[in-house]
Amino acid sequence: MFKFAIMTTLAFPLYSMRIKNTENNTYIFDPLRKKFVVLQPEEWVRQHVIQFLIQDKGFPKSLIQVEKQIQLHQTTKRYDLVVFYPDGRIRLLVECKAPQIVITQKTFDQIARYNMELDADWLMVTNGLRHYYCKMNKEKKNYSFLRDIPDYKS
Repeated sequence: MFKFAIMTTLAFPLYSMRIKNTENNTYIFDPLRKKFVVLQPEEWVRQHVIQFLIQDKGFPKSLIQVEKQIQLHQTTKRYDLVVFYPDGRIRLLVECKAPQIVITQKTFDQIARYNMELDADWLMVTNGLRHYYCKMNKEKKNYSFLRDIPDYKS
């Protein structure tokens, strides 16, 4: 499973990643958490999304948060990434899946449930091979699909 993730070329530009091996695991450096984390298929995707947001979309690292817990209907969940506006509101909520996971309606239902609590303006769902971008319509409580998300300066 892990070797598949490392060898899988994702639908992102090529980024320089810091990877280290130990006797038992392979790790990738997370520039937001500022530490090496175990490299699993979903983490491979998440690290590419982080680089995409920083290098290609121009988001400051200080506005991106990784894997934080939220409470949803008396259960604890964990989102993959959020990008904040400078005033603290959530601009973008990102759900990452491993490359071998097919993105289905269930995936969109998951991010929609998270967004009921977080209230992001934009959603991104990706397995690294396919990316889906959505703009939330808060009045109608639905979303529309887009080709891309706006850059930080937009």
